[in-house]
Amino acid sequence: MRRIGSSTPAKVERLLIAGREIDIRIIPSKFATKLRVRVGLQGVEVIQPKQRDEAATADFLQTHAAWIVNQLERIERFNGIRKPQQRSSGSILFRGQLTPVRIQEQPGRGGANRVNHELDRLVVLRSSASQTEPARSLENWFRKQARHEIISHLNVLTRKLKREPGKVLIMEQRTKWGNCSALRNLSFNWRLILAPEFVLRYLVTHEAVHLAIPDHSQKFWLTVRSLCPETERARQWLCANSHQLNVNLDEVCC
Repeated sequence: MRRIGSSTPAKVERLLIAGREIDIRIIPSKFATKLRVRVGLQGVEVIQPKQRDEAATADFLQTHAAWIVNQLERIERFNGIRKPQQRSSGSILFRGQLTPVRIQEQPGRGGANRVNHELDRLVVLRSSASQTEPARSLENWFRKQARHEIISHLNVLTRKLKREPGKVLIMEQRTKWGNCSALRNLSFNWRLILAPEFVLRYLVTHEAVHLAIPDHSQKFWLTVRSLCPETERARQWLCANSHQLNVNLDEVCC
């Protein structure tokens, strides 16, 4: 063992022990009768009796080098499980609110990645066994949230319109937020879940009304506005903010 420097010479010394640079906190004691070493979450501490000099302490640490390193590695493994590494990524609109995204590594956990919405942030829990990138996991989660919200609104609208769609598809259209096909299938862009609820509600209403009125006649717009009084507000929001919904998830999760 050789000394390689000291950040606080009086109390903390950085030593090379068994090939590792370790900060040792030396605690002088008037009452201790023998040298003692403690390894815990706060690092390595040595209780040094007043009558013991620096050389005696160095010999003591050399004698216990293997035990010290073993204990440090055990604590590091424990911390890796107990406190998964979390890193900040970007932010994204979610239901109209700018929401931070965090990627939290979970070493040792199997299964698929998971996404949690907690404390006004989105956390992607990344499993060490999963090959799926966080961006893909986040998109899949958004799609599920979008389907749930869209179906919920459709259930109310179809009862009022007395019309039922063929299929309801959640997609990523390049140029549309929604569509009603000739087969009466409704498709919606999953990115609607990023917008405020009144915007999603308007677009779902728009496509649902096409089940009864296929064109954009005056009757169509009167029906849309009667079912969704916030139609104009939603259209204005989309005109001003639609670019915020086309965010690249790979960049958000980088």
